Amino acid sequence: MKPIRLLLVDDDPLVRAGLSFMLGGAEDIEIVGEAGDGAEVAARIGELRPDVVLMDIRMPVVDGLTATEALRRRPDAPEVIVLTTFHADEQVLRALRAGAAGFVLKDTAPTEIVAAVRAVAAGEPVLSPSVTRQLISQVTSADPQLDRRRRALARLDGLGEREREVAVAVGRGGSNADIAAQLFLSVATVKAHVSRILTKLDLNNRVQIALLAHDAGLLDQDV
Repeated sequence: MKPIRLLLVDDDPLVRAGLSFMLGGAEDIEIVGEAGDGAEVAARIGELRPDVVLMDIRMPVVDGLTATEALRRRPDAPEVIVLTTFHADEQVLRALRAGAAGFVLKDTAPTEIVAAVRAVAAGEPVLSPSVTRQLISQVTSADPQLDRRRRALARLDGLGEREREVAVAVGRGGSNADIAAQLFLSVATVKAHVSRILTKLDLNNRVQIALLAHDAGLLDQDV
């Protein structure tokens, strides 16, 4: 199998060196390059074609959020994991809404960062259901809820009844197997529903489905 091509983006050379040391020892991960600011990301992506970008949020010229938003609009966009020092933070939420596959803390154990890169490369978000729900509940409370709820409900109106049920179950943190058991479906059928939901709603991953279901106010009610 080809190694996972990884780009490191952080304005601190010591952090980049530490990440390179930690991740470079994994046989299935190849660090193809580094960038010291979000302003360098577009050129590095075009040049290096990474599968995953490990992106710091706070950088002096172009921050990681702006870089992530621009990056995820590309048709050939790699997956993005944002680096942060906070468990729950408005900037992390913005990154997730922009299409980042999740986040890791800068003090995360090396084995967990390696596992996060592998998971994201395989198409899985790096947020556990409990962390996802914690992040959503802590950060979205200050949002203008009414307008956000109306917009979210309008988007979800485009789903069929079963797709809507699957979207809510994803928002509640269920795995494909959990959802299959809950809704009396096969795992393959759940996977197909999730894929259609992502396509219909123009979303990148399950984290964004969870955010949309939360915004619509559907996670604490029967649907």
